[in-house]
Amino acid sequence: MQVVHQRCCGLDVHKKTVVACVLIMIASGEVQKHIRTFSTMTVDLIALADWLKVLQVTHVAMESTGVFWKPVFNLLEADFSVILINAQHMKAVPGRKTDIKDSEWIADLLRHGLLKASFIPPQPIRVLRELTRYRNSLVQERAQEVNRLQKTLEGANIKLAAVATDVLGKSGRDMIQALIGGVTDPEMLAELARGLLRKKLPALQQALFGRVQPHHQTLLRHILAHIDFLETQLSQLLAEIESQIVPYTKERELLTSISGIFGDDCGDHSFRNWGRYVSFPFCQAFSFLGRRLPRQSSKWREALERSNHWGESISALCAYSGCLGRFSYQE
Repeated sequence: MQVVHQRCCGLDVHKKTVVACVLIMIASGEVQKHIRTFSTMTVDLIALADWLKVLQVTHVAMESTGVFWKPVFNLLEADFSVILINAQHMKAVPGRKTDIKDSEWIADLLRHGLLKASFIPPQPIRVLRELTRYRNSLVQERAQEVNRLQKTLEGANIKLAAVATDVLGKSGRDMIQALIGGVTDPEMLAELARGLLRKKLPALQQALFGRVQPHHQTLLRHILAHIDFLETQLSQLLAEIESQIVPYTKERELLTSISGIFGDDCGDHSFRNWGRYVSFPFCQAFSFLGRRLPRQSSKWREALERSNHWGESISALCAYSGCLGRFSYQE
């Protein structure tokens, strides 16, 4: 077979160790093999990079599960052409029993150009990806706390959610704080309503007539404090994301011009995590996003391998946001 890379290395990355196999073709056509095992500590990874430089390696391929590849990639990407390969693809190759054989097989496939690289975005996009994904996790955590708050109110026979559209609006927060402070009179609680909610005072009085116990007050106090904490973290995180987006102002404007992503029809809350869009190869992956296939289908496993839960959430949000436009409809 044709040799594509004269000096290459295969890495089998684990949580604590990295097994490296370097294949070098010399002038006579023979292949020299060098195998070493390194720890995944930063000092040892720097030693791995120095060792590869001494051997004049140009291309590196690594197999890893989870996020164990990130420390290795961070230290090698500046000096080598590094690719990450899918571990699922490597498992299909029989006869490999040890980590050393794994690294040898990876190096041999890389040497002949038979490996398909996984998509890894540039460093600035990786930063945005981590920030936006973490923000999305906090948003989900806040939603869970809001649901927990409503369940606690229901357990105390407080039907505030049945009358007020936003339980955590200004009026709702004042009422909940009053409940935490020991106020149980429905009329006094209802008088805390503001704006349009004051038109529903009779319904509010009925909804706020409950059986609030001391443990309900304790739960409400902690849940509300946690929600306030999450909102503070979200605002700080959003400010950091905005500062990271500055170099991509043009790309952001292009994305916001697409209906269903950012547009005014969707509201400011529609989608702030635009950094994901520029970090995914949607042209290849979008065909399977949100698509359900029968388990007996021959493409079931292929669909699972190609699907991505981040992309699925994006596609669902875009579809919903697009339905909110002026010239669209929902079935």
